[in-house]
Parts: sequence; structure tokens; C-alpha cells
Amino acid sequence: MEDQKVIDLVKELVNRLLSQSQTPNPNQPISTNPNSSIDSTQFNHALRYAIRILSSRMTPSIASDEAAMAESIKRQLVTQGKSSEALTFADLYSKFASKTGPGSINNKWAVLYLLRVVSEDRKLANKQPNSTVSRGLPAIFDSQLSDNSRVSNDKEVGWSGGVLMVSKDPDNMRDIAFREFANLLKEESEVSEEVLVRDVLYACQGIDGTYVKFDEIIDGYALYDSIKVPRATRIMVQKLCELGWLFRKVKGYISESMDRFPAKDVGTVGQAFCAALQDELTEYYKLLAVLEAQAMNPIPLVPETVTSGNYLSLRRLSVWFAEPVVKMRLMAVLVDICKVLRGGAMAGAIHMHAQHGDPLVHDFMKRLLRRVCSPLFEMVRSWVLEGELEDVFSEFFVVGQPVKAESLWREGYRLHPGMLPSFISPSLAQRILRTGKSINFLRVCCEDRGWADAATEAAAAAGTTTGRGGLGYGETDALELLVDEAAKRIDKHLLDVIYNRYKFKDHCLAIKQYLLLGQGDFVQYLMDIVGPELSEPANTISTFKLAGLLETAIRSSNAQYDDRDILDRLRVKMMPHNTGDRGWDVFSLEYDARVPLDTVFTESVMSRYLRIFNFLWKLRRVEHALISAWKTMKPNCITSRSFIKLQQAVKVKLLSTLRQCQVLWDEMNHFVSNLQYYIMFEVLEVSWSTLSNEMEAAKDLDDLLAAHEKYLHSIVEKSLLGERSQGLYDTLFVLFDLILRFRSLADRLYEGIYEVQARSTDDKKKLSRQLSSRSTEPGSWVSEGRKALTQHATKFLSSMSQELDDIGKKYSSLLTGFISELPVQQHIDLKFLLFRLDFTEFYSQSRPNT
Repeated sequence: MEDQKVIDLVKELVNRLLSQSQTPNPNQPISTNPNSSIDSTQFNHALRYAIRILSSRMTPSIASDEAAMAESIKRQLVTQGKSSEALTFADLYSKFASKTGPGSINNKWAVLYLLRVVSEDRKLANKQPNSTVSRGLPAIFDSQLSDNSRVSNDKEVGWSGGVLMVSKDPDNMRDIAFREFANLLKEESEVSEEVLVRDVLYACQGIDGTYVKFDEIIDGYALYDSIKVPRATRIMVQKLCELGWLFRKVKGYISESMDRFPAKDVGTVGQAFCAALQDELTEYYKLLAVLEAQAMNPIPLVPETVTSGNYLSLRRLSVWFAEPVVKMRLMAVLVDICKVLRGGAMAGAIHMHAQHGDPLVHDFMKRLLRRVCSPLFEMVRSWVLEGELEDVFSEFFVVGQPVKAESLWREGYRLHPGMLPSFISPSLAQRILRTGKSINFLRVCCEDRGWADAATEAAAAAGTTTGRGGLGYGETDALELLVDEAAKRIDKHLLDVIYNRYKFKDHCLAIKQYLLLGQGDFVQYLMDIVGPELSEPANTISTFKLAGLLETAIRSSNAQYDDRDILDRLRVKMMPHNTGDRGWDVFSLEYDARVPLDTVFTESVMSRYLRIFNFLWKLRRVEHALISAWKTMKPNCITSRSFIKLQQAVKVKLLSTLRQCQVLWDEMNHFVSNLQYYIMFEVLEVSWSTLSNEMEAAKDLDDLLAAHEKYLHSIVEKSLLGERSQGLYDTLFVLFDLILRFRSLADRLYEGIYEVQARSTDDKKKLSRQLSSRSTEPGSWVSEGRKALTQHATKFLSSMSQELDDIGKKYSSLLTGFISELPVQQHIDLKFLLFRLDFTEFYSQSRPNT
């Protein structure tokens, strides 16, 4: 109902305007019937045009402010000297603005604006009576105008009314200007724009056109200088041809790489990169096909008449090329970067360009990277779940090399930092490496197949499958989840195999008991029975005999109750020896650690165990020597009647020498006992306790290796076998040699005393028989009588006392120096050794500079 009412009002308005445009007859009234005096065709055209104007969305260029518009009208009236009219307008506007509710006008500002425009239009019409500015609707539908013209040429009608500004180009000057501009372009250019568009499209496909060709000198497509075109057109062509230069570079890289594909420097990642680039070029070809179809249409002279036409000009081409140029520039940059890269390094370099804020660039790079990284993620999946290193072209960041079984874990596989893409963190790469190594270690060294079930469980827990294509670029969280699940399950299975099937803890304990001399009864019995044999020259000792003695020691001690597999691994080893070496210097024990235990107990590890054994064996030998010396000194039956008959000086000398020997033995025994206690308890037992705790807490084989390495390093450092304690170690062995020298001297001393005792207690009859039987032996003590016996005893005791004094001075000097160096050692446990050796501060107070 409302719409019909509006239509009727518009019809009445058009009828009035058309009626006013005719020659007025004062005797004839104005008719409201459109068929009375107005042509129906003209009326219908005018009505449609009016409705189109009223229905358009065109708005004035000024702001819609009702109060400002009213104020402007009042100011204009006051300026013209119409103050009374301004007051009248203000009163009417206040009533008009206050009226609300049904029947009121909503858009009051538009009404005020219309009134102002009508007022200004009538003033302009009064000043220019012959102007067509306000001739209204009839001028638009003049039958003499062409269909494409929008201007009026009606100068005959002399009406002065209406409110619409229809045209400002009564003489069709705009159309004439376009024609003149087209003629000017033809004069300035030898080549039409259609031909240049076609050549540009050819150049964008890497093909030389008629006028646009590739110039090797400038390394790009260019329009020949001899061709006459406007400068703006030449610049536009050169700008558009950048796309062709970029396309040529990308296409050349793809062709060159695919021709060399079997080569190692291309690889599967490079092939995937070329395939992704080729897919992008396929989309580019589709765009060019569409543009070539549009290029077949002619370019119109006046663009406004064919705004919806499918033609192609250079400017339109620049709009079409905006997005392809961005993509092609990215591809060209990637091509330049990836020429010298391959594998993970190539994927990482491309990933760095994906960190972009432009959504277009980000999506393009993400789509490209999914294709490029597909081979890399497949390598990760195969390595983590199957332990297979499918890397024919050395593109993966995990590198394998052929090694022996015992070196598989440490040297068989390693990370290649140059091939590690930036979207995979170093910690994640380490977990990936360890997971694949664990599978290969189980398969090759442990001959175990239980890892397959663990890998399947890990894939299920991570929400993926063990098949191909489960992972891709942008799924780093899923990759980390898969790696973590696989590492957790496979590492747990590996430790179960090592602990339960191969009894790793039992072997570690066996090495501690036998190589580190923790089995006391076995070590003591072994030293007792091999002592005589080891006192012989090293080159005369039989290894088979020592092996038999070792077996005897095992059967004669609690070692016989150990696992037979462990006892069979314990063997005698004779180290390389030089001339003059004794068996004590070259004897050692070794433990045969077979696969897979030799991954932990490598040759270097066993060599350190051998060094520790040699030190502990020397310490036990020194202790054994002191015990033997004590056994010799303990049955002190020297104070016999025979010595009463000797001179007082000899008795004093004897007691002095014996006391000197006893004091020196006590001092040496104090040092050796405390040192052995420190080594056996504060070093070995504490370190073993730490190792046991860390073995229980280990989550993978690397943790187990690190715990054992820490255990071994702790023993070496605390036992003065480290590089930082080399001076103390040398001093310690000199002290050991002095103790062994003391034991030999003590044996000589007591053997001499026993001989003097035996000679002095013989009866006279026995003495006379010996004198008669050995009268021919010059220099015999018996033949020289009691006086000679006394002289020789005095000389012997003096000699022994002097040697004991020399040994005592050297020992005290070395021990004092040894103790003085302990506080400056970096390891804190050595301070406990200092406390045990010098708890009374005897050595500290005896030093001259303290």
C-alpha cells in the first residue's frame, strides 16, 4: 500500500515536469493524465529514470547534520538581508523539528537539504535563462541523442524550473576527448596495447614474443628501445615482465634438479620441493590460460561503456599479476637458497621463510612445506617406530655408520647438526636419535623382537598409525607426542632386557667383588697362594699355572657360590713386561664382558678398571707385606741367654734397632690401614651405593651409561688416579716401594738376629766340631770365636740401623709431602683421607713451614 502510494506520487511529479517542459498555453489547464498531451513512451522513460535516481544509493558529499543545515540556511538568509524571513524560518524549523510520532518525517535533514538545493537551483536558472543546467527530465530523453550518450542538447526549450542537475557536458565533450586521446596514443606508439599484452603473457611463460624478448645482458625481459611506445607503457611492460624472469628462474631450477635427480645433491626432499613448485606452476598456467582467453577480446576506446567486459589491458594485467608475483618471488627466493642445500637443511631454510605475517604468504609456505617435509617426516616415523634408516641420499639428521656390535650404541648413530631443520628442537632430535638407537640395539645386540609391540602401543597412544603418511609439517606437537610415547615404552623394554635377561646388575657387582677386590676372603687367599709364584721373574711365570691358582682361590672362598657364568668370565691377564719385572708387576685379573654388556664395559672402560685393579692390588700387596713382616717380628724371642753374654753396647744397639724397626712398621701400618679403609669404604662402597640408586632411577640406556661413567669417574678421582692427582699418585707409589723395601730389610734384620742367636747358643763341643770341620773356611763367624761374633753382630746391627734410618727419613719426608698436598686437591673426599691420616695433627705440626 505504501509502495503504491509512493509510485503514484512519483508519476505525478514526472507528469508535472514533462508538462512544464512543453510550450505553455495560458488558456489550457494543466492535465494530470499522462495520456492527455504527453507521449506515453517519453513518460515511461522519464518515470523509469526518476525511479532509478530515487532508488540509487548516491548520497551528498556533506555530512548529514540536521542542526548544521538549519543554521546554514538561517545564516544565508541573514547574509542576503532577509532577517524577517530568517526569523520565520527559525520558527517554522522549531515546529518542524518538534513534530514526532505518526505522520512525521524521519529524515528531516534530507528535507532541509532538498529545500536548499531547490532554492539555489532556481536562483541559477534566473541568472541564466537559456542554460540547460536545470532543464529537468525532458532533455535526457531527446530522441535525437544516440543510445550511448548521456548528455542533452536541448537548447530550444526555454522553461525555467526543475530541481535535478542532469548533465554538465551538453556538447558531448567527454566522448570527443576520449577519441582525441586514442588518436594521440596511436601517434606515440608503434605497437598496439593488445599486442603488448600478448607479448607480456608470452614472456610470463618464458617465451620470447614479437617485441618483448629476453635480454641476456640485463638478465631479464625487455621491450626493444627501437620500438616507439610511451615511457609509461615501457615501464609498465618492464614491471609486468618481472613475473616472466621469476618464472624462468623457478622453471630452470625444476628442470635442472629433475634432470639430476638420482644424484645425491638433490635427494628426496629436493624432489618433493620441485614437485611442490611444479604444482604451483600448474596453478599459474591455469591463470595464464584464463588471461590469454581475455586477451583475445579487443580493448574498447571508452572503458566506462564496457566496465564489465572481459578484455585485458596492461593495467588490468598488473592487477591480475599482483598475487602471482608475490608467490613467484617467494619461490625464486627459495630456489636461490636451496641450490646448495638438501635434506633437512633445505626444509629448515624454507621453514624460516614461513614465519610471515601476511596470511597469503603464510598459507602458501605452509602448503609448500607440507610437500617438502613429507619425506623427512616419513624418515622420522620409520626411524622412531621401526628403527630403519631410510636415507639413501644422506638427507636425514640421523647418520649411521657400520661399526661392531659393541660400538653400536656409542658410535653407530649420531646427529648431523647441519641437517637438523629449525622446526625440530635439539632436545626432540636427541629423543628421536635415542629411540631409533634403542630399537637397533635390541634388534642387533640383544636379538630381541619385543620392541615391535612397544612401537605399536606408542603409535596407538599418540593417536597415529605405524603406516606411512601419519605425520606432516605443522604437526610438531603430534610428532613430540609420538616420539615421547615410543621412547618411553621402548627404553623401558630395553632396560628390562638388560637387567633381567642379561643380569647387568649382577655383572656390575661381580666386577666390584673381583676386579675392585671387594671379595675379601677371595683376595686374601689368592694373594697367599700366588705370592710365591709372583715373586719370580715375570718372564718365567706360567699363565696356565696362575689360572689354576685362581680357580683354587675361587673354590676355597665364598666366591664358589656365585653364578657360574660370572665366574667363567673371570680370567688371569699378564700385562706386557720388561726385563727385571717381577710377577707382582704384571699380574692382573680381567672380566670378559660380552655383547650386549660390552656396550657399557667397553675397552676403554675395562682399561680404567684394570688401572684401578693395579692400584688396589699394589695396595693389598703392601698390606700383605706388612702383615708378613709382623708375623716375623711378633715371636720376639731375641732376649735369650746368649745375648746376655754379649757386650752391653751390642745389646743396646740390638734393642735400638728393634725399636726403630717396630716404630717404622707402626707408622707404615697406620698409613696403609687408613688408606685402604678410605679406598674400600669411602670410595668404593659409597660410589657403589650411588650407582645402585641411579640404576634404579635410570629411564633409558643413556642414563645407565651416564650413571656407570659417573661411578667409574668417582672411583678414579677419589683414588688419586685422575690427571689432577698425578703428583700424589706418583708419591704414593714411591711410598709403596719404600714399604716393600722395608719389608725386605726387616726380613734381613730378623734373619741376621736369628743367625747370631743360633750361633751364640751352641755348646762348646759343637763349637769345637765346627771349628775343626771348618778350619779351612776363612772369615767364618764361628771360626773367629766370640770376639769376632760380637764384632760382626755390632757391624750388622749398625748397617741395619743405618738402612732403617734412611728408609725412615725418606718415608717421613714423602709422607709429609703427600699429606701436605691433600688439602689443595679439588675433590672434597680427599679431605676425609687427610683427616684419617693426620687426625692428631702430628704431621701438620712436624712440617717446618707451618
